[in-house]
Amino acid sequence: MSTTTKTKKKTERSEIGQPMKGCDILVEALEREGVECIFAYPGGASMELHQSLTRSKIRTILPRHEQGGSFAAEGYARATGRAGVCMATSGPGATNLISAIADAYMDSIPLVSITGQVPQAMIGKGAFQETDFFGMTLPIVKHSYLITDIADIPRIVKEAFYIAQTGRPGPVVIDFPKNIQQQKAQPIWPRTVHLRGYNPDKRADDLALNEIIGLIEKSERPVLYCGGGIISGEATAELRKFAAATQIPVTTTIMGCGAFPETDPLSLRWLGMHGTAYANWAVSGELKLRGNGEPPQKIHDGADLLLAFGVRFDDRVTGKVDEFCKTGTIVHIDIDQSEHNKNRKVQLAIQSDIKYALTRLNEMLRKRPIQKKFPAWHKQIAEWKTRAPLRYGVTDEVIRSEHMRDHLSGKESEVILPQYAIELLYELTKGDAIIATGVGQHQMWAAQWYKYKNPRQLLTSAGLGAMGYGYPAALGAKVAQPDKQVVDIDGDGSFLMNVQELATAHIEKIAAKALILNNQHLGMVMQWEDNFYQGNRGHTYLGDPENRKQIYPDYIAMAKSFNVPAERVMFKKDLRAAMQRMLDSKEPYLLDVITPYTEHVLPFIKAGGTVADMIY
Repeated sequence: MSTTTKTKKKTERSEIGQPMKGCDILVEALEREGVECIFAYPGGASMELHQSLTRSKIRTILPRHEQGGSFAAEGYARATGRAGVCMATSGPGATNLISAIADAYMDSIPLVSITGQVPQAMIGKGAFQETDFFGMTLPIVKHSYLITDIADIPRIVKEAFYIAQTGRPGPVVIDFPKNIQQQKAQPIWPRTVHLRGYNPDKRADDLALNEIIGLIEKSERPVLYCGGGIISGEATAELRKFAAATQIPVTTTIMGCGAFPETDPLSLRWLGMHGTAYANWAVSGELKLRGNGEPPQKIHDGADLLLAFGVRFDDRVTGKVDEFCKTGTIVHIDIDQSEHNKNRKVQLAIQSDIKYALTRLNEMLRKRPIQKKFPAWHKQIAEWKTRAPLRYGVTDEVIRSEHMRDHLSGKESEVILPQYAIELLYELTKGDAIIATGVGQHQMWAAQWYKYKNPRQLLTSAGLGAMGYGYPAALGAKVAQPDKQVVDIDGDGSFLMNVQELATAHIEKIAAKALILNNQHLGMVMQWEDNFYQGNRGHTYLGDPENRKQIYPDYIAMAKSFNVPAERVMFKKDLRAAMQRMLDSKEPYLLDVITPYTEHVLPFIKAGGTVADMIY
């Protein structure tokens, strides 16, 4: 090949820019990737980048803690499907990003985390604010880069976004030494990405997909079990079409909430530890404990065919994994081959982009429609739904809550149960809000009592279970979707972990709302104490032990100190009007709803248990 031809091919794949500093090259690279905003907290090793951002069209949002900023970037990513971007300085600034990076890794969320690093000459010498961030994040990233040559910056940024957003999405770290930020070079901008050994476009062959249709035709009790892969794979429309064509009931994981409309008659809602009884029975059968060490008595069979699409058989879904859909044939379609037979052995494993697989299945069904519509199976599921719906009610125990007893004084009918508060939010928002959550009981109730119709509507830390996630994620989602109502349903313990982001909300004018279900306890840990530790409290009370009647801390005073409007509601009669005021506000708003600590999340299957252990 001639030199002229080589040069021509090179310029077709790239573009040569004007000389500029390394920090400016990185910021322009972000602009070229379509980055609209970055959640970034400055420090010594990232100052140069912040100076560049002041000259950029990218909106820089200043969180009040690096963890808050990284959770906000995740919320942005979950609400859009595009990579969220966060940035911190070296050392402690970088390490404060780790929870969000781990969270994005567990839940397959595209995230690009940029960290300043000490100058190259100081790396490995214990310099001020030096950590081996590249090394310490290796187990929780899809890929990572330590920039060692200014010429690599355009390529690294382009690759980082490509890796984060393609295939099974995930987090990518770019660690950027300060001396390279300050150097000057003439950037060469690549137009395409070529990564040897990385092919995210995985497609099922028609033979395997035809086998699925054959299994459906032989089945009597099929169930679709769908996860976050449906949402990240942009396959919700294809799933809905497939379910309609086959009339197979659909259950999801919490990560899959919204992949299939929960108001659809085919929906079983979500399954697992706190999922609906009827979803768990449909998958694994209805069993009854007999005691005396005897195996459980089978009341009804579960699925004879489980179509597991974009899921990873998480332990909170399966319980005792060998008993999960024990008598059914399991088909697992996932883009990540490493998930096949990792947690649950399956009979047919197919590596594929789920949108492609469902599109081809739908095309095949047009030529070869499923004739039977499983009437007996639908009748059994309808009976289960009637017998064991999600339910709640005020019990005599609620007045045991010290922080409520004196306030109620004969007004027990005015107690606000957390489930009711979420049902009311669903009614007032017409089911159309984006909901973020913290982690704990309120998270499970938010998934149970708000019915999700659309993908990217429930934003929650599912795999990692990171407290403090909810309000920063709501900020990121509101930045991404400014015309949508965004509400963080949170607990008093979880909200306090990133309460400082109220300042970000006010200063940046991000009108995300916070609905705190305040029971003065670490509710989920307390529920386990009640079930497995005879109610002995192992440091789960969050109030002031010197004054248990007081609501502590005072979130109303705290919010107002941040110039965020706030109010507290004690009585059911006041909740509707207060919640409407929150929703009508054009500003961030905090609504502190006082609830009893005695309430448990039901259904409940103990960790490692089976459907026979379910309390419903």
